[in-house]
Amino acid sequence: MSAPVSAVAHSHHTAPGARSERRRPEETVLYQVVESYWPRFLEKAEEAGGLPKFVRKEIEEYLDCGQLEKGFLRLACLSCGHERLVAFSCKRRGFCPSCLGRRMTDTAVHLAEKVFPGEMVRQWVCSLPWRLRYLLGYDRALCSEVLAAFTLEVQRSLKHRAKKVFAFASMSDAHTGGITFIQRFDSALRLNVHFHSLF
Repeated sequence: MSAPVSAVAHSHHTAPGARSERRRPEETVLYQVVESYWPRFLEKAEEAGGLPKFVRKEIEEYLDCGQLEKGFLRLACLSCGHERLVAFSCKRRGFCPSCLGRRMTDTAVHLAEKVFPGEMVRQWVCSLPWRLRYLLGYDRALCSEVLAAFTLEVQRSLKHRAKKVFAFASMSDAHTGGITFIQRFDSALRLNVHFHSLF
């Protein structure tokens, strides 16, 4: 178990007299279902060959996320003396709704304000045959090669269209940019590697 850490902080964003409540993931239906069925699911999965390590880590760290017994900060306001315990979060990318939501929001703001300000952007999704999705889940090099092929083809298509629309002398006169997020799960928690790209 991680030892608690004490800290002192000012509260600049809370209205006078307001008290924010600790996040309690253990009270959500999702957490209760996963906590109840995960041991049995894991046992069955082991009988069938086991789960990838990253899947096990994702779920197990989600179950620890926001739990005070796994470690926390004790924060105190110097003005009013109010104290609050803040449990450590898992900061994972794939499954935890709280951490994933926070990361998605931060990333979206960064992309909108710093990466693509004022540019025309379209989302592309690359979904693959199931056998290939499974292979990509275990083979990082192959995943990179497939993503590179997908990226090059989308860029080629965009440059070809730009050449026609803007009457460029050459496709090399068109410049593209993009960013891709690799997702490993689907809504049924199956290993489902696919790409979400902004170009």
